[in-house]
Amino acid sequence: MFPKSSPISSKQLRDSARGESCTLRIPGVCNHSPDTVVLCHLRDLAPSGVGMKPDDTAAVYACSDCHDLIDGRRKTTMTQWEIGREEGRALIETHRRMYDKGLITVKGAK
Repeated sequence: MFPKSSPISSKQLRDSARGESCTLRIPGVCNHSPDTVVLCHLRDLAPSGVGMKPDDTAAVYACSDCHDLIDGRRKTTMTQWEIGREEGRALIETHRRMYDKGLITVKGAK
């Protein structure tokens, strides 16, 4: 169980998705259009509930089609394990892009 606390919310992180390429790139789904990319919250990887989004740090850059799949508005033949693997890879890639933009920092990083 996760402790109750206010979610991390950052307009800068949400806005950072604008013009980015999709980091999810779900095979057979991704439209590869930077014009449709938004910050997509990964509900399976972070505490959330009805009407409550996870932290903005538990999110990836996703095109509209990949976002629809993650949010359950699009069907897929992929297993939850396969989707989770893609989400994990995309989260690492998104965090690296955010780090390179100076939006997130790591103490002691060189």
